[in-house]
Amino acid sequence: MTSGQVNPQFRLEDQGIEGLGNVYYNLIEPALVQAALTHGEGTLGRGGALLVTTGKFTGRSPNDKHVVRTDSVADSIWWENNAEMSPAGFDALYTDMIEHMKGRDYFVQDLIGGADPAHAINVRMVTELAWHGLFIRHMLRRPDAEALKDFTADFTVINCPSFRADPKKHDCRSETVIATNFDRKLILIANTEYAGENKKSVFSLLNYLLPEENVMPMHCSANHAMGNPVDSAVFFGLSGTGKTTLSADPERVLIGDDEHGWSDRGIFNFEGGCYAKTIHLCREAEPEIFATTTKFATVIENMVFDPDTLELDFEDDSLTANMRCAYPLEYISNASPTAMGGHPKNIIMLTCDAFGVLPPIARLTPAQAMYHFLSGFTSKVAGTERGVTEPEPTFSTCFGAPFMPRRPEVYGNLLRDKIAEHGATCWLVNTGWTGGAHGTGSRMPIHATRALLSAALDGTLAEREFRKDENFGFEVPLTAPSVPEVLLNPRRTWDNPESYDRQAARLVDLFADNFEQYLPYIDEDVRAAAIG
Repeated sequence: MTSGQVNPQFRLEDQGIEGLGNVYYNLIEPALVQAALTHGEGTLGRGGALLVTTGKFTGRSPNDKHVVRTDSVADSIWWENNAEMSPAGFDALYTDMIEHMKGRDYFVQDLIGGADPAHAINVRMVTELAWHGLFIRHMLRRPDAEALKDFTADFTVINCPSFRADPKKHDCRSETVIATNFDRKLILIANTEYAGENKKSVFSLLNYLLPEENVMPMHCSANHAMGNPVDSAVFFGLSGTGKTTLSADPERVLIGDDEHGWSDRGIFNFEGGCYAKTIHLCREAEPEIFATTTKFATVIENMVFDPDTLELDFEDDSLTANMRCAYPLEYISNASPTAMGGHPKNIIMLTCDAFGVLPPIARLTPAQAMYHFLSGFTSKVAGTERGVTEPEPTFSTCFGAPFMPRRPEVYGNLLRDKIAEHGATCWLVNTGWTGGAHGTGSRMPIHATRALLSAALDGTLAEREFRKDENFGFEVPLTAPSVPEVLLNPRRTWDNPESYDRQAARLVDLFADNFEQYLPYIDEDVRAAAIG
């Protein structure tokens, strides 16, 4: 049986997926909320938000991501970072998953990845949970009803949380699996209810496809100046470094909060919504994001709430520190209607430094930008991945290694070439610790970070006097508007400067050791930045 708002000509049966129960095609938000409540998947919250939990998986499972090794991709996948799966294992996984799905209800959303039609792909999302359908309807871009009638998917994603993989039979690592087969144009997700796997599977897909079109896929947020889409900025960073928070500047237009492409025409959002962390979210600091938590059909994921009043508890992380809300871009009043902008004038690389060594902002040369982009230093924030319970220093190349199917140099070279062609100014911004390492120091004040970013984006920071950092060689402003001078020199914020020196030397060594893997693949100017 099929049902839905728009029943496309191309159905699951045409893809060889038969014997399912009710299949609901392209339900809109009210119907998806109703279906989720009917199926007992969540609770209706204040304002009509949908309150859900994801069971034992409250973050991504990066070790369970696989790419099927076929002749067409064997020489282009970064296999050290992407677990391989045999075609036979994938075929068995697909067969067993489809058999498991028979007789069960499923929800189909036909959506688009990419705001620029020249580089967009059509994605069919098949989800066992109605709320996953609602989530991905927020996160990807929605074609209009007329376009849906003739919709043909470039790739299909099937998400079945109730299915458990067999590692031996299906050639995977555990009962949880996210497997991509580029030849069959299929992505299979099993044994996890964490909704982020849906959107990140599409991001990983675009990260593989777009470099062949000279498009730089970026794990970043983006905005542009009011009334001037040409004056755009991108914010690279892993989850928890502030991409969503810092790009949601009321004085600028939001292009998107997580995934973008940089083409020959400019930048464009892959998505149609935002997936914001809500731990410690407050109305005063983040009024627009806070307001989405009581808007209709916003998905509230893994938040504790009062069973009587339905009040959300933004401080209680007993379920996970990775509590989130997912909502469409139009819920942010200053969101771009086109989700596109010009070539970025400023590139911000966000890092959460748990060592307390890096300054709150530094200006990078193009070579230093590629060095820090390939290094991708940050700290994993509690909850974003399974098993991470406190900030953990790490290097995640391109500020998104879990989503990079190709070798890092592919993305690094694309970034270098585009910076050279379009003349972007690059900044490294530390949203982590100051005055000491994690456990001793304190988090960088958000108001200081915002003030520094505002000055960087409007050009006034570049007019200040800079010093050369003795540890990393980048330039650090001596003064900045509305920011205490002491904060700009992290050594001065420590009670014991000698302890800072030891910590800084340790971090420099960690950078050097990590970067050795890239030395055979980089140009001399980047090599000089790495060792100088």
